[in-house]
Amino acid sequence: MPRYMLDTNMCVYLMKHQPESVARRFAQCYVGDVVISAITCAELEFGVLVCANPERERQNLDALVEMIEVLPFDNQAARSYGQVRKATRERKSDHLDKLIAAHAIASEAILVTNNERDFAHYSGLVVENWLNSDDH
Repeated sequence: MPRYMLDTNMCVYLMKHQPESVARRFAQCYVGDVVISAITCAELEFGVLVCANPERERQNLDALVEMIEVLPFDNQAARSYGQVRKATRERKSDHLDKLIAAHAIASEAILVTNNERDFAHYSGLVVENWLNSDDH
């Protein structure tokens, strides 16, 4: 079974328990098949701090990271980032997306996102959208 790395939007969907298609697809995976990048976790931490109900969202995020391993951004991911950034250096924005893409490539994981277009330009990155019923 392939390994999946969840992008920030997929984590938010799981934390909010909607849309149901994401939760159903996640439930089809085995423990250890799904991971989160430390970069995504950092984005989620920021989101908790600035949301309308930080206490509830803190509980949701804590529950999520109990279920899904957070992978540290290691040297292999850093090397991958150098390649991703070089190949897309004309795109001045999306630095967090570049880090997440590099981490997924280095981890040999399929990146699960609802922002397929944002990740279309990264060579070697495999993307899947769990909102599409035909991705499984």
